[in-house]
Amino acid sequence: MKNGIARSPLFYVGDKYKLVNEIKTHLPANINRLIEPFVGGGSVFMNIDAADYLLNDIDANVISIHRMLCNYKGHEKDFFDCFFSVVERYNLSLSYKGNTVPEELKKEFPKTYFAKYNKMAYNAMKKDYNESDRSDVVMLYALLIYGFNRMLRFNKKGDFNLPVGDVDFNRNTYDALIDYFNMLGKKHLQWSCMDFRDFLDGIQYEDNDLVYLDPPYLITFSEYNKLWNVDTEKVLLNLLDDFDERNIRFAISNVTHYKGKINEMFLHWSEKYNIYPIKSNYISFNDNTIKKFNEVLVTNF
Repeated sequence: MKNGIARSPLFYVGDKYKLVNEIKTHLPANINRLIEPFVGGGSVFMNIDAADYLLNDIDANVISIHRMLCNYKGHEKDFFDCFFSVVERYNLSLSYKGNTVPEELKKEFPKTYFAKYNKMAYNAMKKDYNESDRSDVVMLYALLIYGFNRMLRFNKKGDFNLPVGDVDFNRNTYDALIDYFNMLGKKHLQWSCMDFRDFLDGIQYEDNDLVYLDPPYLITFSEYNKLWNVDTEKVLLNLLDDFDERNIRFAISNVTHYKGKINEMFLHWSEKYNIYPIKSNYISFNDNTIKKFNEVLVTNF
């Protein structure tokens, strides 16, 4: 844990790991249940104190990894034994244990040596996963950790189709898992996997609940934004207006400006609530350049 902030071991693209300290300054101190319809990697709930946590994401694979890790609560050694056995079965590099790539490969490919070394092994693991019943969530997690930008991506046939990444299981990965397992001993988590509308509609809200939302951003692009459009944005904003009328507290993160695009709908809607600019830079995972954009947190309290 760095600077008192735990990092999600899913390393979710666009997660709030670097922003959660700032976000926390705008959240209430007394939270009965933290409710997240777009939980993603979980960096927010991992770092927010509440009595209970209702956590949801429409991505079944993301929820499967969370649930798998939760099932190892109190048996963390079993998880690491299982994970490392997968890594060793395919002879992937494992810098956490000192099993790194040969020095000559590092010299020849100084920026991509992990990818060069692990490519064949990774493709073999991916092939075995896709030809199986895909119930091995530990193997899926290994594909995430060794995959390009640590993402989860599947084609229309349901095959995992991410190429190898220039990374392996290192000390940072281990520390993130330890943070996650330590968190499990302190929090009561309830997981769901459904559309945000169904999830939020099925909750009986109580005093001091807080709904935190980090939906896909309408004006940015990522693998996780494919199910989002103007219509879903409208539905979400109308739902939050209804929450306000019912005195249900909410806080929503969003991007208002990005690469010349402006989310006029969100800007206009947010004017009736409290708007807090969040200082951040966005690193594009396609070109690795820094893109400045305006991220905000909007609350009704």
